[in-house]
Amino acid sequence: MSTSSPEAVKKLLENMQTDLRSLSMECKKKFPPVKEAAESGIVKIKTIAARKTDILAALKENSSEVVQPFLMGCGTKEPKITQLCLAAIQRLMSHEVVSEAAAGNIINMLWQLMENGLEELKLLQTVLVLLTTNTVVHDEVLSKAIVLCFRLHFTKDNITNNTAAATVRQVVTVVFERMVAEDERFKGIAEQPPPVQGNTNRRSVSTLRPSAKDAYMLFQDLCQLVNADAPYWLVGMTEMTRTFGLELLESVLNDFPGVFLQHQEFSFLLKERVCPLVIKLFSPNIKFRQGAGAAAPPAPVEKPYFPICMRLLRVVSVLIKHFYSLLVTECEIFLSLLVKFLDGEKPQWLRAVAVESVHRLCVQPHLLCSFCQSYDMKQHSTKVFRDIVNALGSFIQSLFIVPNAGNAAAVSAPAGGSGSGTLGTAQGVPGTGGGSGTLTTQAAFEYRGTWIPLMTVSVQGSAKATYLEMLDKVEPPSIPEGYAMSVAFSALLDLVRGITSMIERELTTEEEAAAEFRETHPEQEWKPEPGAHLVWEEMVNASWCGLLAALSLLLDASTDEAATENILKAEMTMASLCGRLGLVTPRDAFITAICKASLPPHYALTVLSSNTSNLSSKAYSIQGQSVQIISPSSESHQQVVAVGQPLTAQPQGTVVLTAKNIQCMRTLLNLAHCHGAVLGTSWQLVLATLQHLVWILGLKPAVGGALKPGRAVEGPSTVLTTAVMTDLPVISNILSRLFESSQYLDDVSLHHLINALCSLSLEAMEMAYGNNKEPSLFAVAKLLETGLVNMDRIEILWRPLTGHLLEKVCQHPNSRMREWGAEALTALIKAGLSYKHDPPLAQNQRLQLLLLNPLKELSNVLHADIRQKQLECVLQILQSQGDSLGPGWPLVLGVIGAIRNDQGESLIRTAFQCLQLVVTDFLPTMPCTCLQIVVDVAGSFGLQNQELNISLTSIGLLWNISDYFFQRGEAITQELEREEEALQKQALEMGETLNRPFHPAPPFDCLWLCLYAKLGELCVDPRPAVRKSAGQTLFSTIAAHGTLLQQPTWHIVVWKVLFQLLDCVRTSSTTADKEKIESGGGNILIHHSRDTAEKQWAETWVLTLAGVARIFNTRRYLLQQLGDFFEAWEVLLNHIQSAALSKNNEVSLAALKSFQEILQIVTPVKDSDKAGDALAAMGVPPVLIDPLSASGPGRPLVRSDSLVERLTRYNGAELQAPPPGEESALEDSTLWWSAWNTWYRAGTESTRPPSGPAEKLAFIPSQPFLTALIQIFPALYQHIKANFSMDDLKKLGVILHGAVSVPISSDASPFILPSYTEATLTSLQEAVLTALDVLQKAICVGPENLQVMYPAIFEQLLLFVEFSCKPPQYGRVETKHVANAKYNQAEWVALNYVPFAERSLEVVVDLYHKTACHKAVINEKVQQNIIKTLRMPLGLKYACPSESTWKLAVSSLLKVLSIGLPVARQQASSGKFDTMWPELANAFEDFLFTKSSPPDNLSIQEFQQNESIDVEVVQLISTEILPFANFIPKDFVGQIMTMLNKGSIHSQAPSFTEAEIDVRMREEFSKVCFETLLQFSFSNKVSTPQEGYISRMALSVLLKRAQDVLRRYVEDERLSGRCPLPRQQVTEIIFVLKAISTLMDSLKKTQPENVDGNTWAQVIALYPTLVECITCSSSEVSAALKEALGPFKDFMQPPASKVQNGES
Repeated sequence: MSTSSPEAVKKLLENMQTDLRSLSMECKKKFPPVKEAAESGIVKIKTIAARKTDILAALKENSSEVVQPFLMGCGTKEPKITQLCLAAIQRLMSHEVVSEAAAGNIINMLWQLMENGLEELKLLQTVLVLLTTNTVVHDEVLSKAIVLCFRLHFTKDNITNNTAAATVRQVVTVVFERMVAEDERFKGIAEQPPPVQGNTNRRSVSTLRPSAKDAYMLFQDLCQLVNADAPYWLVGMTEMTRTFGLELLESVLNDFPGVFLQHQEFSFLLKERVCPLVIKLFSPNIKFRQGAGAAAPPAPVEKPYFPICMRLLRVVSVLIKHFYSLLVTECEIFLSLLVKFLDGEKPQWLRAVAVESVHRLCVQPHLLCSFCQSYDMKQHSTKVFRDIVNALGSFIQSLFIVPNAGNAAAVSAPAGGSGSGTLGTAQGVPGTGGGSGTLTTQAAFEYRGTWIPLMTVSVQGSAKATYLEMLDKVEPPSIPEGYAMSVAFSALLDLVRGITSMIERELTTEEEAAAEFRETHPEQEWKPEPGAHLVWEEMVNASWCGLLAALSLLLDASTDEAATENILKAEMTMASLCGRLGLVTPRDAFITAICKASLPPHYALTVLSSNTSNLSSKAYSIQGQSVQIISPSSESHQQVVAVGQPLTAQPQGTVVLTAKNIQCMRTLLNLAHCHGAVLGTSWQLVLATLQHLVWILGLKPAVGGALKPGRAVEGPSTVLTTAVMTDLPVISNILSRLFESSQYLDDVSLHHLINALCSLSLEAMEMAYGNNKEPSLFAVAKLLETGLVNMDRIEILWRPLTGHLLEKVCQHPNSRMREWGAEALTALIKAGLSYKHDPPLAQNQRLQLLLLNPLKELSNVLHADIRQKQLECVLQILQSQGDSLGPGWPLVLGVIGAIRNDQGESLIRTAFQCLQLVVTDFLPTMPCTCLQIVVDVAGSFGLQNQELNISLTSIGLLWNISDYFFQRGEAITQELEREEEALQKQALEMGETLNRPFHPAPPFDCLWLCLYAKLGELCVDPRPAVRKSAGQTLFSTIAAHGTLLQQPTWHIVVWKVLFQLLDCVRTSSTTADKEKIESGGGNILIHHSRDTAEKQWAETWVLTLAGVARIFNTRRYLLQQLGDFFEAWEVLLNHIQSAALSKNNEVSLAALKSFQEILQIVTPVKDSDKAGDALAAMGVPPVLIDPLSASGPGRPLVRSDSLVERLTRYNGAELQAPPPGEESALEDSTLWWSAWNTWYRAGTESTRPPSGPAEKLAFIPSQPFLTALIQIFPALYQHIKANFSMDDLKKLGVILHGAVSVPISSDASPFILPSYTEATLTSLQEAVLTALDVLQKAICVGPENLQVMYPAIFEQLLLFVEFSCKPPQYGRVETKHVANAKYNQAEWVALNYVPFAERSLEVVVDLYHKTACHKAVINEKVQQNIIKTLRMPLGLKYACPSESTWKLAVSSLLKVLSIGLPVARQQASSGKFDTMWPELANAFEDFLFTKSSPPDNLSIQEFQQNESIDVEVVQLISTEILPFANFIPKDFVGQIMTMLNKGSIHSQAPSFTEAEIDVRMREEFSKVCFETLLQFSFSNKVSTPQEGYISRMALSVLLKRAQDVLRRYVEDERLSGRCPLPRQQVTEIIFVLKAISTLMDSLKKTQPENVDGNTWAQVIALYPTLVECITCSSSEVSAALKEALGPFKDFMQPPASKVQNGES
């Protein structure tokens, strides 16, 4: 409740009245005046209370009167009354209703009470209330009040003294607080004029406001009092102590620094009064030396006095803290003094207090910074800051070096065995916070036998002093052991912490400002103020040596984990700060210290030793003493936690790591982790150290580069305690995190890190050379880790990183090293590609290529394990990023394709897996420009010779690729053309020509050409399987997809692909080795048809030729549009010819098949192709319309656009395709003649018989070959018949003849020859006849002029007919007849030509049938030739090789004659047939009276059949020849007659048996002959004398013959007596008798005038002979005789009488 609220006021009035009543009651008896005054006071108050408003104001106005009764009450000196009055007065004061006058009165009254020694505590209380509740007390009144309190301080009563001291302190504070409040009030109103500078002598205080003036007077007097001078203002002081004065001064300076800084008057006081005072009071401490008292000095030296000395130090601390800026010079003196107090010669307590004071400074970094600016950076000034740091350092060193003489209880270091590590329990030192005397292993420092315990002296960052606070002690306290060390240690840590955090804060703000500036002014350069940096650098430069010396020593001596941690932290923050400020030497020094502490003692690590030697060569002088940087001593008793192998050779073999080493290692990790950005070149130190530690601890790299605990491989294996085992995962984790944190480093720092790792790696590689020791993989593993976490800016580190891995690590001879290099590299590449870059890789081609490039470079490494890794990486990249490789494809494909034959199967297999993946999955995603590379790569897999299956599969891939081209033709074409335009433009700008393979062709076609060229290369691979597969694929792709090519491209396909391939194959085939190939490896059997290289090449030749021919056939229309089709045709024919003449049957036969194929011209469009019809109507050649099946194996592709596109393509070429009916328009007779010439050359060459002796057996072409050769002719002829001349026909004849003459090799004969008994033709013979057939048919329908060829055809056929009796000879080759050939003996077997000859004969007859009347046939005496030819089989008759032959010959002769004789008669006059007749006569003669005897086994039926054939011939003579005797030459008729005559008279074969004789005598034949003879003898058609002559001659011959036979018979009969005559003779006589009876019949029928008189005479002359025969004994003869004699009755008539002159 506030004092002014109505309730409070009411309560006050009530209380006042109560008080006054009580007072009046007390004073009623003894002090009536007081009572009256009290009562009047009540009235006064009531009056005031009656006013409703401003009661408090009224009270204050009248306060003198209101207070009066109470003052009077105090005057009574009655304790009870006095207490009541003081309480009432205090109540009034607390309600602030006391006026200035009343206050003065109250003070005076209090002063009296004080002098009387009454109510001292109440007085103090009242003064305090008066001064604190309001500001009415000023000037002398105030000073009186203050003096009153001072006086009470020096009473006999302790309580009063203490209370008074507290009151004085409070009052002094109140005075200064009033001044501060007053300043606040006047702030900004009327600023006092600026104080006049330089007027330091003025004592005037006139310019100060009232409260300020009071404060000034008070402070001035305090200084006077401390200096033991009289006060100016505090009048009435009786006594004063210096300690109290110093305390008051300190509190004012500490609590109200602003007053002194704002008011010059006060500043003046500080400078003029306070500082000299302090310096004066310090003098005893400065001069005093401990132990100097032995020699009595001339003047007695005042001993340092602890209370004053301690308070002075406190004042100095405050002065330095607050007024440093005012008192620069003075502070320099103070600080120098302070530093001196740390000397070893000073008393322990003094050193302790001094160190506490220094600690106070150390926690104020800004102050330290000011020192540095004001002193260290000035030219001729003391280096105060440096001295403070060094003093602390030497202080700490002195504690170790000079064991503390003052401390008797120095504890000796316990003798711990190595690694026992436990310390003897130190005495619990009574700490400051109560007795911490529990027995624990105490934290301590121990160095070379000196053991100093460590206490907790203050909270970090606050200098909580112990001895500076002992304000109640008069005697110097005893300082516990280790206290000074502990404070110094804290001070050191706080100093480091303060400086570093301050500078780092400032740096951060500066960086933020810079960033802000850059945002707002992007184009300007940010320039920081240089001043600040200089100060910070100076601070570090001034302090680092001292700090490092002290910290290193402490680190070495520390036995406590927490202390060690603090020291390490200090070293680390210093290192980091130096790094941030760019101070390399100190940074490296601190880092080296940590590194050395991490490694085992005396561990030889060159990086570190070189670094320290630089440092230790500079000895740092600290206060004139030279201080070396102490190198760690090895005897510190530390717990050993690990024993391991050193990475480099160490003198001591194995090395030991202690817990402290591990702790330092963690700090090192921490340093690298948190401050990597500022390490710069010292990464080298850090990483080298870590590498060694990691090695000693046996950590090995795992996937991703993280190090995991693994067993060391060689040597005494690493021994790790369980303590460190649990630590290892943590360490390994921190290690990984360290490199992960590299992502927060800036680019420069990152480069430092990478460079350091690279040089570490180089070192490790150096070590791994030449010995098989396990290499250190630390650097490689960490390079990998660093790369992985910095993917977002991988560009800046990619080159150094991958460059090192590629050029150095992957090439290293040590396989572990190498393997890790490759592992790291491939992991980086995979990570780089899968990382979500911004912008994405797809839009950042340069980056993508950068990432993929090292993968390509790996191809140059020769080690297989590296290549394996590389290819596995490619496989993984394809599986994960295949879709997004984009412009990276050429590189990836380059890697896949970088295979060499010396690489071994597994590599090639892996690479091939990649390729398969590419072809099956990724063709659509890659830029079309890469397709050509895919083709090349697939081709190179085909060509590698390590793994046949891969070669074959890769050819399959090429087919798949071609299929893809076909499906995506549109898209690919567009993309390639866009690309092409860009390239052309570029080329133009550069002024170069565009250089790509197959250039003039459009880009899409070039792609096809590359594919074809690759397949072409594979077609001549040394391995037959590859060749075969490649050939099939090449021709399939051209067949299936060739339509996509533009027309000019076909030119390249033909010349550069197909013909080139044919040339290569031809060359290889002709030069191939003929050695037999042994079955491969014993497990693959090779068929005999493939067991030499030559035979294997033959197969390739066959395939290739067939393929090319097929293309020429199917793409004829297309190719004919090319300008040089004729040359191409010639070349192709040339190839066909050379193949046909190859000595390999397979090749030659195939060549002909190809020949046939190219001659089959256009295959007509099938009806089913409706599209074809539609197009045909538009005039598109049918070849353009592919059957859908052509698209490839099992994939019908309907391309909606391809037809239209191709149409436009063709129309674009201005090609007028012929309408479908006139295909011949496209034909070119020159082509066909060229083909004919080829055929002729091939035929001639192959059928020409060998000329040499039979031993040197030449190559003899096979039957199928010859057949095929001949079969080509008909097709070919169709196209050349128009100009086919006689010469050509002759050429053909030679070939046909030659072909038929070729023998067969004995081992082939069973397949070609029919068994001998079957009369069939071989296919070759069929073909020959077909050829001739085609010719004759053509002549038949052709124009007149062709008919001159008939004779030639006859001639040819007749040659063949001769074969039936006289097989042809083939050169001098000896052939055996097929029947006699034993397959294993005879090499060559002659064919059975009989069926062929017979068929030829039939053809002759047929042909003659058609052509007998043709002029040419007549002129060329064809009929004569036929007869001449037939004479041979006819003459041989039974001697013919085959019986059928002569029978056929006869029937043919009959047919021919039946056709030809009429013609011959017609032409009789021309004489063209004159030569024919004798020939014919001979033929009849030879046949009818053959010289060969029938075979023994001829059956009677067969004989009769044969006879009937003879009869037919005679019948022909009787019907076709004799009736026309007048047209026939006489000689011929004579010959015929003689022949008939001979036939009609039986001549017998002597060998007949009796039984058969009647049959064998050819009775029927004789009879027919005779009848014919007779018939023509009495023919009534005698038209010419010539004919009559023939008949007569015939008859006379016959009669003469009959006469002879009869006579001979009679004679023989007579001679034989009883014996019967031989059968045939009997038969003959019977025949003759029958003939005579026939003749008689004939004569009877004939006109008498037709019979010559001669004849009659001869007939009658027969009669006697007949009569003589009557005696014969044979009944048959008798019967015949009876018949013969019978007709003679017609001649028996009387002789006629002579008639003269018509009368009888």
